[in-house]
Amino acid sequence: MTQAVKKPRLLVLMGPTAVGKTGISIEIAKLFGCEIISGDSMQVYRGMDIGTAKIKPEEMQGIPHHLINIHDPQESFSVAEFQQRCRKLIPEITARGNLPFIVGGTGLYIESVCFEFEFSENGADEAFRQEQAAYAEEHGAQALHDRLAEIDPPSAKRLHPNDQRRVIRALEVYHMTGVKLSDQLSGQNKQSPYELCFVGLTMDREMLYKRIEARIDQMLEEGLVEEVRNLLNQGYTPGMVAMQGLGYKEIAAHLAGHVSLQEAVVLLKRDTRRFAKRQLSWFRHMNNIHWVDVSDVDRSDEHTREVQNIIAGTFPADMEYTSTT
Repeated sequence: MTQAVKKPRLLVLMGPTAVGKTGISIEIAKLFGCEIISGDSMQVYRGMDIGTAKIKPEEMQGIPHHLINIHDPQESFSVAEFQQRCRKLIPEITARGNLPFIVGGTGLYIESVCFEFEFSENGADEAFRQEQAAYAEEHGAQALHDRLAEIDPPSAKRLHPNDQRRVIRALEVYHMTGVKLSDQLSGQNKQSPYELCFVGLTMDREMLYKRIEARIDQMLEEGLVEEVRNLLNQGYTPGMVAMQGLGYKEIAAHLAGHVSLQEAVVLLKRDTRRFAKRQLSWFRHMNNIHWVDVSDVDRSDEHTREVQNIIAGTFPADMEYTSTT
């Protein structure tokens, strides 16, 4: 005998950095009664606001936001913790009569929740992370990446050498479990406990790159250098995983006297463009994403309506979603 089991709904908005997720997410959240869960692996850190393009309280317009400012920079945050917290948040939001809404650009984190990936990791090894960061500082990012290429070639191919935070995490997973991160990911059974609606925002590549560069210029005007200086003065060292995030490692290198500010900005813009490219590559390997091209920024209202229509078509108000088990 089969028994109908309701699947809770889960809305997801994804896209590369600087594509415009924040603005559309607020409008959609107001239309559909959503609570937003940040799907960004860096916005969890307190005091790291400008470099992560963290939404400001006044920009939230009263929409509840979760998984922002939940850790100090010296604390670890992993995909497993993100998954665990979302497993708790989603039914709580649903029970309040609201729609859970993940918004972000960290593809692995989003997929881990939507398809209940199983990870054989157990916590974190901070000493190992510091050791790898020190190795990279002494021998260079490429040397650290070469270490990963030796033990986990698929992960090394997916990660750029300058993405030191994730390179270290991939090394750490193997160090702690003896299982390659790529093997963990390839063995996942992509069945979802949720009724999903995936919306992706995309944009002309050159336009996206110009927006990225303009955003970084704005971050500098808003005080990115001072933000990084304050973090360093509080004792957060460049080798910490959080401080390896885009914007922080480049400015920290400048403040240490290794590069000029101009050189740091050039590196930051280059690395952020490369990061956006990798984000898009990850999303394009995912199925069932409804893509919305937001290249014409003067038509933002139309883009919001297009997203609205996609959601309304996936989650009709007069239907309940069920599965049989």
